[in-house]
Amino acid sequence: MHGPSQLRRHLTGFLLRRHHLHTKPGRRYVPRNGDDQKKDNEEKHMFLYKSWGQHILTNPRVLDAIVRKSNIKPTDTVLEIGPGTGNLTLRLLQAAQRVVAVEVDTRMVEILRQRVAEQGLEDQLTVICKDALKTDFPHFDLVVANIPYGISSPLVAKLVFGANPFRSATLLLQKEFARRLLANPGDSEFNRLAVNVKLLAEVEFVMDVSKRDFLPCPKVDSSVVTISPKAEVPDVDLNEWCAFTRTCFSKKNKTLGATFKHKRRLMELWRLSNLRGSEKENEVSGCNYDCSYEDIEEEEGNESDEGNGDPSPGSEITEMSSFKEKINGVLKSGGFGDKRPSKLSGKELLQLLSLFNQAGIHFHDQAKAKPRNI
Repeated sequence: MHGPSQLRRHLTGFLLRRHHLHTKPGRRYVPRNGDDQKKDNEEKHMFLYKSWGQHILTNPRVLDAIVRKSNIKPTDTVLEIGPGTGNLTLRLLQAAQRVVAVEVDTRMVEILRQRVAEQGLEDQLTVICKDALKTDFPHFDLVVANIPYGISSPLVAKLVFGANPFRSATLLLQKEFARRLLANPGDSEFNRLAVNVKLLAEVEFVMDVSKRDFLPCPKVDSSVVTISPKAEVPDVDLNEWCAFTRTCFSKKNKTLGATFKHKRRLMELWRLSNLRGSEKENEVSGCNYDCSYEDIEEEEGNESDEGNGDPSPGSEITEMSSFKEKINGVLKSGGFGDKRPSKLSGKELLQLLSLFNQAGIHFHDQAKAKPRNI
């Protein structure tokens, strides 16, 4: 049985041979960082970080199909997130005017630059060696990328709800995540991210990709989807919308009547509605909307109204009773009391949010800084 060091060396040699990253036949690739570092570099071995979701797509037919389905124009600037060793990048450079590659792993950046230079395409490539979730993207026309599985949800939200306009995003995602993104009302996979993304964009299935087309082989298959921003979007406060869908989808299969009977939820909505208009919203640039897809239970929090004066127990009970009746009235007037969020379309959810707001019931806390859970 091989030890960890032997397995690591075996993977390194296989990876580099598979991608032709050596500088001469029969020798492994050594990053060119100067003669004084050559010896140290020769001692290093490449292995892929599971925590970063590093799975390199190696099937040339799939790579070619992704580029072809992306409808790249010769004048386009393409944003690629997680380029790895550059298998997709080299094809994008041949189709587009420029590629902006965002890669957090410096080892991958060295290999990427070397391969691009060998093709004489280095003038078309801009590399940003940073975390894609923590950096501002420059201008781009398209996104074409094999997305690391672990950041799929926040990255999709950053693209769709971010400040950068783009024509489309062709993304290779974990198959299960892609199914959730493609889900429609009534599907078991329908979730909060799907309804939030489809508010602003169209999502289209492109193709499935076998796990055997990656190195190393992941545990699950993948799918390619295309996300295209809509030309016209609803006139809605996106912070209010995301807070609203978070409340509704905290228990997506419960009726809305049952969801809005929850005492702590009623207290929070009552507090927010009382505060509405008393505080100015702090503007924050970029994507600041909490739009992750998971159906997350509300976190326990302090329900006191600091600095605003808590009502006496008697008046609080009276006001809460009146507020509860107002919520029930909204649900009844729209016929939503016995409906479940997982069955409602985006249009129906927009109608319900409008009814709540017209009744003075709001979901986004303007007195607090916006969350950056994207």
